[in-house]
Amino acid sequence: MFSHIMLGANDIDASKTFYDAILGVVGCKPGVIDPKGRCFYFTKTGTFALSKPINGQPASCGNGSTIGFAVESPEQADAWHAAGLANGGVTCEDPPGVREGGGMKLYLAYLRDPSGNKICAMHRMP
Repeated sequence: MFSHIMLGANDIDASKTFYDAILGVVGCKPGVIDPKGRCFYFTKTGTFALSKPINGQPASCGNGSTIGFAVESPEQADAWHAAGLANGGVTCEDPPGVREGGGMKLYLAYLRDPSGNKICAMHRMP
């Protein structure tokens, strides 16, 4: 559905360290910094990127926005969450665990990245 997602980041190096750690848990290679100082993560299905805002203003999180990353198991979600906490992330929402609603059972783990963006690891339970 999406070709790419780009998030604003105030400190590209700190954000790269954070995202290298959590995306490494799900098999992504470390991010690549381009000549403009942006950081890109490439997969077969899309691109995730970090950039200082081009208008020169500080990056800010979108109130009500969440970027979700698919994981293969609750254990991988927990490892993703732990890697994030160890690399500059902050926990938010409820602790990682099962959530039910709308006829679905999901395992979710939420974090805020070094720039305050809200992200989530999600595993669809059988």
